Amino acid sequence: MKQINTINRNRGFSLLEALIGFFILSIGMLGIASLQAVSLKVSQASVYNSVAMMKVDELFESMRANSTVLSAYVSAGTFNDCTGSTVCTPTQLAGDDVYWWKRNLKAGLPDAAIVVVAVTAATPPSRLAEVTIDVSWAERDKSSTGSVNKSYTTTANICTEIPC
Repeated sequence: MKQINTINRNRGFSLLEALIGFFILSIGMLGIASLQAVSLKVSQASVYNSVAMMKVDELFESMRANSTVLSAYVSAGTFNDCTGSTVCTPTQLAGDDVYWWKRNLKAGLPDAAIVVVAVTAATPPSRLAEVTIDVSWAERDKSSTGSVNKSYTTTANICTEIPC
């Protein structure tokens, strides 16, 4: 008789264990889904930072190739069609470089990237000009519905005459 009472008291206990286990598993799965969403947002911010760095390096390389007119790179840029067989002056080439660089930069960064290029001319006897490029953009804030301003600033020394 004692054995029958024990069986009756344990009836439904396995179902309760299964429900508790399912509840713990579902909380863990919700945590994993939340982690995945945060990971996607952070990876997008990382992509924007990488685009800004690569584009700034691209403009520095254009400036190094056309270093006689560094001050022309401060302009807003103009489309001069300096491609193919078209012959352009160094100043026109600089305007064309800036024009295409800004178009590509705005395509890669959100919310109309803002660019500031500053050139400090070389003071003799030095032949190194100091160039600072600041790129700013707004990206979606991870914790609210607004946006947060981000920027990438770097400075390089560019040789204006050969030999440097």
